Amino acid sequence: MGGPRQLFFQCGPKMPKGWTPLLHPLLKVEQAEVINLRHLAGRKMAYQKVNADQRAPGHSQYLDNDDLQATALDLEWDMEKELEEPGFDQFQLDSAENQNLENSETADLNLDSIQPATSPKGRFQRLQEETDYATCYTRSAPKSNHCNFCRLLKILCTAIILFIFGILIGYYAHENCPSNATSSGTLDHQLYQEILKTIRAEDIKKTFRNLVQLYRSEDDTGISKAIKTQWTSLGLEDVQLVNYSMLLNLPGPSPSSVTLSSSGQCFHPNGQPCSEDARAQSGQDLLYSYAAYSAKGTLEAKVIDVSYGNIDDLKRIKQMRNVTNQIALLKLGKLPLLYKLSLLEKAGFGGVLLYIDPCDLPKTANLSYDTFMLSLNPGGDPSTPGYPSVVGSFRQDRPNLTSLLVQPISAALVAKLISSSKDGTRNGACAPLELPHNEERIVNMHIQTVTEFKTVTNVVGYLKGLTSPDRYVIVGSHHHTASSYSGQEWASSTAVITAFIQALMFRVKRGWRPDRSIIFCSWGGTVLGNVGSYEWGEDFKKVLQRNVVAYVSLHSPVKGNSSLHSVASPSLQQLVAEDPSFLSEALFPKGAKKIEEMDPFFKLHETITKLSGEVILQIANEPVLPFNALDIALEVQNSLKGDQHNTHQLLALASHLRESAELFQSDEMRPANDPKERVPLRVRMLNDILQDMEKNFLVQQVPPGFYRNILYHLDDKTSQFSILLEAWEHRKSLASNETFQEALSKVLHSINSAQVHFKAGLNVFDSVLDGNN
Repeated sequence: MGGPRQLFFQCGPKMPKGWTPLLHPLLKVEQAEVINLRHLAGRKMAYQKVNADQRAPGHSQYLDNDDLQATALDLEWDMEKELEEPGFDQFQLDSAENQNLENSETADLNLDSIQPATSPKGRFQRLQEETDYATCYTRSAPKSNHCNFCRLLKILCTAIILFIFGILIGYYAHENCPSNATSSGTLDHQLYQEILKTIRAEDIKKTFRNLVQLYRSEDDTGISKAIKTQWTSLGLEDVQLVNYSMLLNLPGPSPSSVTLSSSGQCFHPNGQPCSEDARAQSGQDLLYSYAAYSAKGTLEAKVIDVSYGNIDDLKRIKQMRNVTNQIALLKLGKLPLLYKLSLLEKAGFGGVLLYIDPCDLPKTANLSYDTFMLSLNPGGDPSTPGYPSVVGSFRQDRPNLTSLLVQPISAALVAKLISSSKDGTRNGACAPLELPHNEERIVNMHIQTVTEFKTVTNVVGYLKGLTSPDRYVIVGSHHHTASSYSGQEWASSTAVITAFIQALMFRVKRGWRPDRSIIFCSWGGTVLGNVGSYEWGEDFKKVLQRNVVAYVSLHSPVKGNSSLHSVASPSLQQLVAEDPSFLSEALFPKGAKKIEEMDPFFKLHETITKLSGEVILQIANEPVLPFNALDIALEVQNSLKGDQHNTHQLLALASHLRESAELFQSDEMRPANDPKERVPLRVRMLNDILQDMEKNFLVQQVPPGFYRNILYHLDDKTSQFSILLEAWEHRKSLASNETFQEALSKVLHSINSAQVHFKAGLNVFDSVLDGNN
């Protein structure tokens, strides 16, 4: 996994730690970022001023020169003084003979040529001393003081009327002119609140119920068209349906089963005996209790309890018994499922019975008899790895993505397999399920699924930005896909994103729009491995790598009613507080049907919509992206703490990275504090650096299920780099240093790349300043 800066918003129960959130692969579309939202920390990045030339292109600096302006003022002042000094106000009238007034209407007038006098006397004194003053030039009598007063009064009244008239014109012009005539960067928190206050729980609930009702009468295509119609009616620009033909792994005609060889008892995945009555009572839930893209068939073998399936567990078990082609009893949690399955497959296991231990659940949760589905697909169409599933693409034959037969089962079935009659407690504490080492269980697991090509539809709508339309903030939800489980989580997701679109477009219709473009997406095929979003990401890979600023996921906004969680990229920590959600790898059809029970008045939906909406507005509209460069450097230093060996070189490099990040943040991000110093070109350069800084931590190859962005942790229990921890575990079990050194090299190159990135940014700004000087 890897990708853009991401944000996930989710409300749900406070689950036990150690479960890996499934981040949407798009924000791992090779490079844009992720947020699940808990709350906004309310912190603002402390920016300061930057000394930069703000003159528009083509504006001469000489025209604004202070010395030049001062010279012009002095010149005017000197000329007035000269007019008052002797010699510049005395005019001498010569004889009319010196004038050439031929063919002139005033030829009869006896006017002398006018020349400045050279007398050192004052103006009036000089005129009075001239002998011909009275005879050659007679000045008219001055007007009375009353006339002068009337003239001044008229001028004053006219000025007042014009001033009032100008105020009225300016007021009405401001009211009627579109607000996009001014930069949207001047909008503040008050504007965001005006937009968000129109979001109401009643509207979200109405949309939710309409979508659920639509699901009962329409297929996948009908739902996609309905979403497009609604978004278009709200005013969203250029709403499109984007289709891809993909290889999907779907449930078979009958549910999978597990049979005890010793007694011949057959059980459905939920622990109920195999019968038509049990199947009819459970409905489609039994069909969707499967692992998509698992191998299919029948396997009869011994059951070996591998607990959570980490390297230490497997090392201990392999020393005790032969595991080749046996069935592993595996708990979900602690490490990515795909990673644990790769270890089991490498060890030689033939099948896996996967379950959730009740001790890993909240005390209020009771999922003992609940079944679930999951996908073994890391993302996209398995038949077109690395390229989009468009017409004409070469298709590979990949009906399954693992050689293991994988079947999710309930905790109740596990208790029957291990013959446990305990109440699940030990000395008042929860007792984990485990198969006694001295007991042997042989089961027959039967899995049948269907693999076929189907069309998956994405709904994509655009809101073009005002000043930076080529920079995208992507907001993603998902909708129901044909032949997937019939839960209502998708309707919750779609209702939340639709409510935000409605509030946003209400303001846009009044003339405002964000600085950056916002792309709203409703993905298809999400439960089967994010196939819709992944294929769209591969289809527009080059554009997204260059232009995507951040990705905000509204995939699962409400999963419970007890607490609020969020997951964010390190550079976005100032916007949210991190606390990964639990059990995101497992999808519970039954639990997903209780949206209105968890949030009967849809107040949680309203809160999630407003919280996520404010983050979206900040990222899309702030002149300087609200990404914190220093947080990345601190994250790197924290990730190198612990008892890891051979990291002294990394620590030294991380220290240099922090110094560069501090210098960059203090010297180059200061324009955000003063709108008068936000030179557009300089801000654009700054945002480009902020947008790309986390891409330095993307690595090409990681263990299955791990994030390609090495800054992302698998859980909140440890702060170290996940790839270093995994490599260190391999080093202990394999007595080999090669894997660990390779992981160290990846981390070293990532830190060094980030250091170069910040230094290059500083050098660019220095060059710009030198050029202006």
